[in-house]
Amino acid sequence: MFALKKPGGAIAATALAVLLGACSKAPEKTEDIRPVRTIVLTANSVAIDAEFPGEVRPRVESRLAFRVPGKITARKVDPGTLVKRGQVLMQLDPQDLRLSQAQAMAGLRAAETARDLSKSELKRYQELRVKNFVSQAVLDQKLSAWKAAQANVDAAQAGYSGQSNQAGYATLVADIDGVVTAVDADVGQVVTPGAPVVRVAKTSEKEIVIGLPEDKVETLRKVQDVTVRLWANPNVVIPGKIREVSPVADAATRTYAVKVSIPDSAADVKLGMTALVQFSSSTATPMIRVPLTALFHEKATTSVWVLENGAVTLVPVQVGGTAGNEVVLIGGVKAGQTVVTAGVNLLKQGQKVKVIPDQKQAVEVTPQMGAAHNDGAAK
Repeated sequence: MFALKKPGGAIAATALAVLLGACSKAPEKTEDIRPVRTIVLTANSVAIDAEFPGEVRPRVESRLAFRVPGKITARKVDPGTLVKRGQVLMQLDPQDLRLSQAQAMAGLRAAETARDLSKSELKRYQELRVKNFVSQAVLDQKLSAWKAAQANVDAAQAGYSGQSNQAGYATLVADIDGVVTAVDADVGQVVTPGAPVVRVAKTSEKEIVIGLPEDKVETLRKVQDVTVRLWANPNVVIPGKIREVSPVADAATRTYAVKVSIPDSAADVKLGMTALVQFSSSTATPMIRVPLTALFHEKATTSVWVLENGAVTLVPVQVGGTAGNEVVLIGGVKAGQTVVTAGVNLLKQGQKVKVIPDQKQAVEVTPQMGAAHNDGAAK
């Protein structure tokens, strides 16, 4: 007799095989469609409106110093003193300089005495030569001696003039009409030649010094409409003009110093005041602007994602500057193209995207949808 096996084991094995087969099937691939926001490019004139704080400074400021060493014995001015050209500012102890001048004078007198004696001998030997009492060679020697004596006088005269100038340098005078802005030395101090002791600024010419960031230097240097307002009197508008742009950035602030000149007729403008410089202009040719979020940076290349036929393409662009919170593009794209403005870092070349409606449009549609819903509820 053969025993019949229960069919339960076979059924379980079959069910397990079916389940395993179902698990081994690869999942169906779904296309990755990214939601993005876009704008349609338009070309318009770009308005440039920027303001930068600055400081009123003199265009000409002299740092005056003594030409000779010595001890300061007198100080005639203080910071804020108005001075005229030639006015005495400081004086040194002139004693040593006067002694040197006297020594040079004594040397000059000795040279002149020797020259006069040589001249007398030359005249006497010329008379003897006429009578043929001396030879021509002896006369030539006397002539050479007189010329050498005359040269010694010229040298002594130059030395005396130099020492006289040195004695005059003991008095420091103003070289321009202006105001004393700083005094760097005082009575009793021993100074060396060339060390600045007094600063004098010319009051007739003033300018505003500001610092421009490196991304705005080239754009703003061409602006012609420049105005200045003082913090002390903001209601008065003073016309300005860019006079100088530093070719090198400041090592500490990394900004470029720009000097804006103002007319001499501007009233109540004092050195050291705080001022606000405003640049206002618009481009002559229409330009394309995009938000900062539209830029995609990869290594040293700046690009934007252009939408065509539901897919995006990466297009390199040239940035010409900034206008407010937007970037001005001067190449790479043209008006009428659609550019992605949100989600640029999650895209890849040729990827299909879904454009998210503008939030403003969505707000306008919502009330209509709500009204239709209410009508349906009422029915």
